[in-house]
Amino acid sequence: MALKRKKKATKARTAKKEPPEPLRVSAEPSANGDAPHARNGVAEDSDDVAVAPGRRRRATAKSMAAAQRDISVSEFFAKNRHLLGFDNPRKALLTTVKEAVDNSLDACEEAGILPEIWVHIEQTGTDRFKVGIQDNGPGILKKQIPLIFGKLLYGSKFHRLRQSRGQQGIGISAAGMYGVQTTGKPVKIISKVGTNKPAHYYEIQIDTKKNEPRILNGGGDGVDIQPGAKGDSAIAKHGIEWVDQPHGTRVTIELEAKFVRGRGSVDEYLTQTAIANPHVTLHYVDPDANLRDFTRSAKVLPPEPKEIKPHPYGVELGRLAAMLQDDNETVAQFLTTKFSRVSSGIARKLCAAAKVSTRANTRKMGRKEAEAIYQAIQNTRIAPPATDCISPIGEELILKGLHQVVPGEFYAAATRPPAVYRGNPFQIEVGLAYGGSAATQHVTKELLRELIDESDARTIRQFLIHTFNGLGADSADKIIRESGLGTRQSPSSLKPKQVETLLAAMKGVNVAEGQTMEVFRYANRVPLQFQPASCAITQTVLSTNWRSYGLSQSRGSLPKGPVTVMVHIASVWVPFTSESKEAVASYPEIQKELRLALQAVGRNLGMYVRRRLKVKQQGDRRQIFLRYLGEVATAVSDINNVDRAALYDQLVSVAKKRTADADMKLDDRGRPIEEAELEMGRNVLIVDPLDSAHNFAAVA
Repeated sequence: MALKRKKKATKARTAKKEPPEPLRVSAEPSANGDAPHARNGVAEDSDDVAVAPGRRRRATAKSMAAAQRDISVSEFFAKNRHLLGFDNPRKALLTTVKEAVDNSLDACEEAGILPEIWVHIEQTGTDRFKVGIQDNGPGILKKQIPLIFGKLLYGSKFHRLRQSRGQQGIGISAAGMYGVQTTGKPVKIISKVGTNKPAHYYEIQIDTKKNEPRILNGGGDGVDIQPGAKGDSAIAKHGIEWVDQPHGTRVTIELEAKFVRGRGSVDEYLTQTAIANPHVTLHYVDPDANLRDFTRSAKVLPPEPKEIKPHPYGVELGRLAAMLQDDNETVAQFLTTKFSRVSSGIARKLCAAAKVSTRANTRKMGRKEAEAIYQAIQNTRIAPPATDCISPIGEELILKGLHQVVPGEFYAAATRPPAVYRGNPFQIEVGLAYGGSAATQHVTKELLRELIDESDARTIRQFLIHTFNGLGADSADKIIRESGLGTRQSPSSLKPKQVETLLAAMKGVNVAEGQTMEVFRYANRVPLQFQPASCAITQTVLSTNWRSYGLSQSRGSLPKGPVTVMVHIASVWVPFTSESKEAVASYPEIQKELRLALQAVGRNLGMYVRRRLKVKQQGDRRQIFLRYLGEVATAVSDINNVDRAALYDQLVSVAKKRTADADMKLDDRGRPIEEAELEMGRNVLIVDPLDSAHNFAAVA
């Protein structure tokens, strides 16, 4: 009965349904003379749309035009901050420190000052940290401070061709913008240009709609702090953090972040920065108030790179046409003054090939003439650009930096001659460290507990692999088996006794053979810590045949062994894959130089590994001889009735002669002390493993 009533009610509703409204078509033609048209069953003309009942009114050309407006660059990056490296709290903290430290290093080097930098990270709340970075640089003029820290795409490095860490004028202002967005706290800057000069103190926010700084203190003009005791009391009154220096700048940003140790951490970034910048001294205070100092190992600044003009090979057709219209001079003058390596003779040759008069005015050059000049440039041989615009680290300083930070027994370095991609000069350097104990050997119980608390890994296996650099899956499995813990057990659930068991296994298991090569990537002395798979450096390391140099390697993977490789690209314009500057693009010219540099250090490593293996084999062989020579001498003396002691001495002498390689000693350049046949060159450093026990708790 209930089913019948339901069917009757449905039929009644269907019968009452009204017929659809008929199509309404305007009788007047549209503005262009065509017949009116209908959309979605409803007719419309050029201005008005007949909307069916219950339907949303469609946008018109007028309404869409009214909604158009300019987009500020600050507004764009505020909504797309992941493009600048602020896509998660952990990465945001590292990016903030990185941008500030890079700016400090550039400022000190340009002013000819040996850099000294203070990095202080303090936790102010749940997932909130205050980051302060100070340098001993030349300071910043008062009127420039708000623009540098409160405006995106403002800087001095974008339009010049010379090596520098920063390029786009985005980094530090973007970090301040992220801090304001996540905490609402302004960026605090104090800068001083001289001992007897006042310090300038600003509290700034970015107006994202206008891409302009908003100064919050001093009535919109900042605060000047006079030198002396009066200034010291003013600094204390305002709560300004400042390490007393005659000149320099300090920026403080409070932001939403997450502090971790291990890979991709601030600790790792500063450690790698010390390797590539041996002339810098770093003072680092972490959120747990632990102080770590990285003392400079070089007392001389790197050579200052010079600015150069763009090379003709690096200018595209559209850019060339725009440059021609910007100037009012002859074509010959334009070519010789706006480009490097273009002499008057080359300019005449280019004009002749393009069928353009050398005395023609550049503003009269149209698209056809510009394309002719462009094709002439491509077909004319022009000398490569000068290379004094880049400043490589150098083999000696690479060896010093690696030896100071990375434990090992063998070090090698190679610097390739300068090369060119798209008209931009660049230079590749590679350093290699081999041997030494794994990072797991230097961990204390307190540090391990701290690392476990900070880790977000789901299993102990994940924790070991992602926390300790170079520790592969095989080594992690060995440690877990030795400790007797579960493979899928969560690190956060470990009890104190289980932590002690894990620590004992980490120190007791030999993980040297199961270690994976660790790769440090640098661009203009700046560590690159993210997106390794999309970076040309990692891709070239993976494609190198390391088996030829005595290391075990599976196809398409990094080689196994206690090896650390650092690769540095120095260029006037590093081709990054994105604005966050995390990976180098794969240009064929760059990959070729990377491959040749890796092969150079690989050959030295192969010579050392084979020599060390030969010494070990001969030593093992001698031990076997000595183990049985006593019994052989006794048996022979009984049979032949000869003096056993004299026979034994003779047999030992023969055994030592046959295994003479076991006594070979190598000097600190990899050469045998008594032989000269093993020549590795001057770019190699070999140390006694017993003497290389650094205080290196690098859980990077």
